[in-house]
Amino acid sequence: MNNHEKILRKNIGKKIKLARTKAEYTQEELAEKLSLSPRYISQLERGIAFGSASTIINVCKALNINSDFLFQDLINNRTPILDNITDDKFLQDYLKLNDYNKNIVAILANELIKIQNKKENNKNA
Repeated sequence: MNNHEKILRKNIGKKIKLARTKAEYTQEELAEKLSLSPRYISQLERGIAFGSASTIINVCKALNINSDFLFQDLINNRTPILDNITDDKFLQDYLKLNDYNKNIVAILANELIKIQNKKENNKNA
């Protein structure tokens, strides 16, 4: 397995974990739903194991996601987006927010970027 494939597997695993968190399943609950072991679910999420086509299909069905969500980086031949995200806890917490609170987070992030850019512009002036 080459480095690119390892990165893709880890990215797919992160996406499975995000979808599982959004669906509010524990690893144990998802494992039971799929007749798999919790250890195997953990290995999938960490990119250590990679399921067969039927396993991936069943994971997608159980989590109510489209396989394109998992494989879009591979299909588009791009560097995985989630590989650059370091704080998985933040993402998991964000996915638990309702739409109103997600909007507040987006507004706050936008305002913080404006403040940051203003400070950087003042520093460079």
